Amino acid sequence: MRKGDTIELIYLTSRGNKLSQRTIRIMDVNETYIKAYCYSRKEVRIFRKDHILASRIIRRVS
Repeated sequence: MRKGDTIELIYLTSRGNKLSQRTIRIMDVNETYIKAYCYSRKEVRIFRKDHILASRIIRRVS
């Protein structure tokens, strides 16, 4: 995963009690978090990497 990629993911919510399917465009990545525009919420969100259960790249930036 890298800046600009569009990813579809299955995500465990911050409270750890619900699953959510999201499509995001990555803005920044570090060791713990991904900052991304979330198309579901229509806003920039922060995602914890350890809460991502599955992901697939929809569009990779070259």
